[in-house]
Amino acid sequence: MEWFTADGYWLGRLVFQKALAVIYLAAFLTAALQFRALIGERGMLPATEALRRTSWRTAPGLFRLHCSDRFFAVVAWTGCAVSLALIAGADNQVPLGAAMALWALPWLLYLSIVQVGGVWYGFGWESLLLETGFLAVFLGNAGTAPPVLVLWLLRWVLFRLEFGAGLIKWRGDACWRNLTCLDFHHETQPMPGPLSWFFHRLPRPVHRVEVAANHVTQLLVPILLFTPQPVAGAAAGLMVVTQLWLVLSGNFAWLNWLTITLALPAIDWSPVTEPPAQRGAPVWYAVLVVAVTALVLVLSYRPARNLVSRRQVMNRSFDPLHLVNTYGAFGSISRVRLEVVVEGTEDAVVRPGTVWKEYGFRGKPGDPRRVPRQFAPYHLRLDWMMWFAALSPAYARAWFGPFVERLLENDRDTLRLLRHNPFPDAPPAQVRARVFRYRFTTWRELRATGCWWHRTFVRDFLRPTRA
Repeated sequence: MEWFTADGYWLGRLVFQKALAVIYLAAFLTAALQFRALIGERGMLPATEALRRTSWRTAPGLFRLHCSDRFFAVVAWTGCAVSLALIAGADNQVPLGAAMALWALPWLLYLSIVQVGGVWYGFGWESLLLETGFLAVFLGNAGTAPPVLVLWLLRWVLFRLEFGAGLIKWRGDACWRNLTCLDFHHETQPMPGPLSWFFHRLPRPVHRVEVAANHVTQLLVPILLFTPQPVAGAAAGLMVVTQLWLVLSGNFAWLNWLTITLALPAIDWSPVTEPPAQRGAPVWYAVLVVAVTALVLVLSYRPARNLVSRRQVMNRSFDPLHLVNTYGAFGSISRVRLEVVVEGTEDAVVRPGTVWKEYGFRGKPGDPRRVPRQFAPYHLRLDWMMWFAALSPAYARAWFGPFVERLLENDRDTLRLLRHNPFPDAPPAQVRARVFRYRFTTWRELRATGCWWHRTFVRDFLRPTRA
């Protein structure tokens, strides 16, 4: 069945599979190290609450069978172990059917986690990982050449990801159309990285070029993915370069790395090396791939319709298994950076001389002297949600109160999400939260003060609260 396979893409598949396994590892490690405080039995938003609000039909997963902290830990750490096995090439050491089962396991485990994750797992890259991971099940292993249909389906994911993001920008904030969004975005993005200060300080004409290049890469280049080689490969390569620029300028969990991973199998690697000897595809495998392709095409109707709709929505799953989704980000850009600063005090009664000590977060801005850190592809879920909380208290209504309650208890699991606890010996008597405006300092301010940020008090977010 020569029409079914593409021998020249074996290396692209191999690199894709290794990269995807690394991303799976980052995702499972994030879940394993953070779940107790976020969705554990004593978490801010317990997984059991998500199970009660949904059903098998709307949110299927392993936790429907049993839900406990111990079982969640088993699921998350098993996901880490399987990811490491895939990185090591275990899928290429077993028959085709076993390799497919090995790739299906992390998809099932992560789907189960997302189904009970609530707002902590409401990001677009969760669905993107699940959609990509599902297709990876049918890519085969070293014994079989990559199936053409699955390679095209991966390009379809990449197209919707980039084209959807481009459309949501063009239809959204006017700063995308007048090329001024990056005058603000490097400073106001959810979690700046160590180079974001320098990106923000680039000359404004360079920012205009950045935005224009973004429009070209997201609105025009994706169409070229469906053209013959070498044009399709060049388009994918251009997307890789753009994504690496985004990796350098901020922290977006594994979104950029997964986009790069999706672009790799669209590149024709045949000029680099000759394909190894590979067997023909079994009939059962070909039938299964054709059936999956038909399923994806049917499920693509609503996401495709969303792309052309004037009321386009971002990051929406149209089926309970997250098989085909719609994507997009930053349809609007914040002009001002607001941050919620959380503080505690040992005083039972607040007086004019009360000393408030600030909690330090791992990734989000806090201490003005601390340079932003690089965490992606690892995902700091609490830090990201704190950015949303600063935009509007409505984003934090469900979890911020429980978060403060756990600070007042010096809850060990919650404190592990933080960089610094100013009350190591005993819990604070009271906790408060205030909103500050943050802006990057100028070159002169940085040299004079050593501060990367300048902050100004705006308003109270939560008045002093006691246990």
